[in-house]
Amino acid sequence: MLCVHNETLLDLLRQRYLPADLDALRRHLLHHSTFALPEPVNGLYPAIGTGSRDAAASGYRRVWVRDNCYIALSQLRAGTPAIALAIVAALRCYFRKHRHRFEAIIDGAVDFHLPMNRPHIRFDGATLAEVERKWPHAQNDALGYFLWLYCRMAGEGLLAEDGIDLELLALFVRYFARIEFWRDEDSGHWEEGRKVSASSVGTVTAALRELRAVLLRTGREEEAAANGIDPQLLHRLIGAGQAALAEILPAESVQAGRRRPVDGALLFLVYPLQAVDDAMADRIIANVAASLSGAHGIRRYRGDSYWCADYKTHLREGERSVDCSDNLAARDALLREGEEAQWCIFDPILSVIHGERWLRCGDDNQRRLQVHHFNRAIAQLTAADCPSGPLRCPEAYYLERGVYVPNDQTPLLWTQSNLLLAFQCMARTVAAPR
Repeated sequence: MLCVHNETLLDLLRQRYLPADLDALRRHLLHHSTFALPEPVNGLYPAIGTGSRDAAASGYRRVWVRDNCYIALSQLRAGTPAIALAIVAALRCYFRKHRHRFEAIIDGAVDFHLPMNRPHIRFDGATLAEVERKWPHAQNDALGYFLWLYCRMAGEGLLAEDGIDLELLALFVRYFARIEFWRDEDSGHWEEGRKVSASSVGTVTAALRELRAVLLRTGREEEAAANGIDPQLLHRLIGAGQAALAEILPAESVQAGRRRPVDGALLFLVYPLQAVDDAMADRIIANVAASLSGAHGIRRYRGDSYWCADYKTHLREGERSVDCSDNLAARDALLREGEEAQWCIFDPILSVIHGERWLRCGDDNQRRLQVHHFNRAIAQLTAADCPSGPLRCPEAYYLERGVYVPNDQTPLLWTQSNLLLAFQCMARTVAAPR
């Protein structure tokens, strides 16, 4: 049973969409500014959009590398490459400005096990300055997303060949080698306790493969080597990443005491990263469906205490989005089994995965699943009485006094971007001649 939060959508949802149906739904959402982005600062975007109840205390008005990569990808696929180019250019500028973070770790001048010594993945977009507040910056996936997106855009001819910053890309390669990313414990997508995570290892591996591919495609291997990208090292790193994934997947982590058999972040290895084959993708998708799917979204993982039931009652405003990567015990004690928040970033990605498969093979079951997850994603848009506004993209739904409501990080631009990706894929399937 589909749980539709906004009644204006009831007459617009379909079990099989025709071009006119999708156009009517798109016009309805555009009228209500569902996909509107706030004004960028230096080409970059905060984690949340206009209207969010989130206060500055949570830090969601900062810029995250990962979130901006998803915004850029969605705009690229939506036919607005200028926005994507501005994001990538700004992130490139940020990493060049703080290249000393990479260099100090590569040279062994600082301890990379200390997260504040790592390249910072959350920062002040207005000044491109680092934020002094302690944060779990050991997030290899975030760095991997930038490298992957940068190389993907270069491969698509969106960056002029002389604009490919080989010197900067070499820093990423040497940094990943120095920390031995394939066995490095990082805080990953969810910025929590550190472990060797397949979702992080897979993101970096996909990025390095994309870098190798663009160097081959553009014939710049010798130039890259002269700029510090050793082709043999690149080959070894990719091999190490693939070997680690073979040992961990389909789990997120298999470390003793930190085992996690299922995690929604693994879906990103299927799309957009294409880091696993179809057989492994099937196992990941099946595990997520069996263990994490809920009526209002998909849990990040079982036992996730972030925005658990009555979260705002248990924690004051400044305590809700703090760095707890060193000790999750206090927050975990608030969780009752089965009352994890249900997130809205996953169903759009699943819709794209199944839509891409249908476009590839024409399997009607894949088309059915594409529509199923697309409708779930649309149904998650906020109700008319939501304090953040109607038809907004929440981060997650959580239980407040026994009722699932959007959390304060609404609209979350990551959710919004994923929904836009799902819309673009649905438009392609609707227009396909099959």
